[in-house]
Amino acid sequence: MKPARQNTEAEIEAFSTVCQRLGGFDGRLSAEWCDGFLAALAAGPKPLPIAQWLPAMAGEAYERAFADPEDQAAAEQALATRAAALAVQLDAESIDEDPDALRLAPLMYVWDDAGRQEAIEVDGLKPEEAAGLVTGAEWADGFFAALQAFSADWRADAGEDSMAAFEELLAQVHALRLAEGSEELAEHVKAVYGDEGADRDRLIDEACYAVQDLRMWWVDHAPKPETRRVEKTPGRNDPCPCGSGLKYKKCHGAAA
Repeated sequence: MKPARQNTEAEIEAFSTVCQRLGGFDGRLSAEWCDGFLAALAAGPKPLPIAQWLPAMAGEAYERAFADPEDQAAAEQALATRAAALAVQLDAESIDEDPDALRLAPLMYVWDDAGRQEAIEVDGLKPEEAAGLVTGAEWADGFFAALQAFSADWRADAGEDSMAAFEELLAQVHALRLAEGSEELAEHVKAVYGDEGADRDRLIDEACYAVQDLRMWWVDHAPKPETRRVEKTPGRNDPCPCGSGLKYKKCHGAAA
């Protein structure tokens, strides 16, 4: 079993610094949002090269924030290092060996009542806006942004029961986006946990388990490669398929 690799403090700091610079050109791109985006890629149906996912994640903000080639290389290294750690945390073989182990360690800003009140007083947020500041919401937003960016890859051809399980896993992650005290969150908690209920810590843990289960779901429902049809080569004395009337060996087969 591969140990669930944790980034060093220096690696997290480098990743956060890159995301902070990106956020100066696109307000979405916090370290938490980007971490959710990368987690979705690690949980998805196939690995993607950084040249494919970086433009989808950061768009024009990346080139604007990192114009110097050496600066770009350092930024890409910081992002790739975090992506690699998430890929190890969501290693399918390791999850399968111990499905009860929580391997995914997301980067999330912890919001509490004091933090929300500070956002109202210092940042000028309205109370209803501050209510939406909940731990894990930005992370989940980044997660679903990756699904949207690579929606073609996330389309699956599975049976009704399998797709229902797939949607339930996504709902567990989506629950992190729901504001505390909202009717939608109350309905989710009631439907999933019954009278036992669930606090924010449990919602986060269950969302992480759901992401691990999504990784395993894709192992079981991996996209099938397109079948390539290879035409049979004519015999040397057969008529050439180009319609010339010559034998294959005298026509297109002569160059074979």
